[in-house]
Amino acid sequence: MFESTKAFSGFSVDDIPAAKRFYGETLGLRVTEENGMLTLHIAGDRPILVYPKENHTPATFTILNFPVDDIDSAVDRLAERGVVFEMYDIVDSKGIMRKGGPPIAWFKDPAGNVLSVLQLD
Repeated sequence: MFESTKAFSGFSVDDIPAAKRFYGETLGLRVTEENGMLTLHIAGDRPILVYPKENHTPATFTILNFPVDDIDSAVDRLAERGVVFEMYDIVDSKGIMRKGGPPIAWFKDPAGNVLSVLQLD
């Protein structure tokens, strides 16, 4: 039934203008807005819907992962743009987990949703 549909994912935020600035300016994604909702246009032509929700509760899991070639460089560049990385017990002083899987660093969007950058190679 759904084999040929172009499925897409979505998540909620509590402030569309703040999300638009963060995803568009801070992260540098192409963002469009229509009917009070955002669409994030990421590589691979897979849109992600960002919708307002009055009683928004941030996701307690990673909702979006961004693969990068060099995690240290990506963390440094994002930090320069004001991104604050989560300092879980399993990360180093830069906020990067380097054991038990690919190097990964988590951060949150303005609505508190968890995102990550990870180095796959």
